[in-house]
Amino acid sequence: MKEFWSFVQKEAKHILRDKRTMLILFGMPVVLMLLFGFAISTDVQNVRTVVVTTSQDHQTQRIIERLGASEYFNLVQTAPTTAEAERIIRSQKADMAIVFGKNFASSHSGVQLIVDAADPNMSQQWAVYAQAIIQQELLASEGNSQTSILNSQLPTVNTKMLYNPQMRSAYNFVPAIMGMLLMLICAMMTSISIVREKERGTMEVLLVSPVKPLMVIIAKAVPYLVLAFVILIVILLMSYFVLEVPLAGSLFWIFVLSGIYILLALSLGLLISNVAQTQLVALLMSAMVLLMPIVMLSGMLFPIESMPKILQYVSAVIPPRYYIAAMRKLMIMGVGVEHVMREMLILIGMTVLLLAIALKTFKKRLE
Repeated sequence: MKEFWSFVQKEAKHILRDKRTMLILFGMPVVLMLLFGFAISTDVQNVRTVVVTTSQDHQTQRIIERLGASEYFNLVQTAPTTAEAERIIRSQKADMAIVFGKNFASSHSGVQLIVDAADPNMSQQWAVYAQAIIQQELLASEGNSQTSILNSQLPTVNTKMLYNPQMRSAYNFVPAIMGMLLMLICAMMTSISIVREKERGTMEVLLVSPVKPLMVIIAKAVPYLVLAFVILIVILLMSYFVLEVPLAGSLFWIFVLSGIYILLALSLGLLISNVAQTQLVALLMSAMVLLMPIVMLSGMLFPIESMPKILQYVSAVIPPRYYIAAMRKLMIMGVGVEHVMREMLILIGMTVLLLAIALKTFKKRLE
């Protein structure tokens, strides 16, 4: 056991001495958290809006003022006709136009929304937000009996947003970033660490040491296991205090689920190290096997339900899919562990399978 801990200390010192590794391990989580939390956002804000009014009556004026006062819309200019508003949108000077009918307040001629739908997801959100603000003003000024003037375009809907009433994108991104970072750091760094020993010709020296080969591999993985939990704590602290994302569920089960996921990632890193002979190959394999599938097929950015059936089947073997889904339930929804038991069991099964394959392959390479 003393020799085992000596190997652990050796690997830990090697990691701490490598400034580039430390920069990746701790710089990448902070940068990605800030990037996804603030810079990359799907929140509706400052939508450039053109208003088309053939006559300025009291009701249209109040609606325009309410739109301008909101944080969602930025009224850039007015246009005399619908054609002029479309021209402004096509010239990329506005994102949306709101067209009020002639004598809107008296004739109840309705409202038309013209939206730049190059980004369909965002355009739908812009339209929903605009409809909600217009409906609120109509209800406030005319009463429920008058809201029928927009029934054909703007049906009255009482919407209640659960878990994320502010509709902040950070609620969605933080669990996804956790899934991506823990997988990349544990799998990629572990595989590179073992392959580095092969490149330098020191792996054979380690394997003929008094410590069993399996213990050598575990000893090299232990520092990354500890670092992964440190990074997990950093991410949780940043999400709560900086991004103001709630931790509604049990911290105990968050750490238990994360521990299972980290072991899975370490097993995958060991498997990659068995196949790769150089650090470059290990990096390329990690990028192809981990990065692209995590980003595209795990539900991190795109809903799995919206994917083609064939890609939904492929995503079923992507471990981050289940971790991200479970963490969203635990962190944001605050559900009990029984509601994430399916995801937890799948991750446990994947961990056992990957570890068995990795160890079997590793033993064959020793023969």
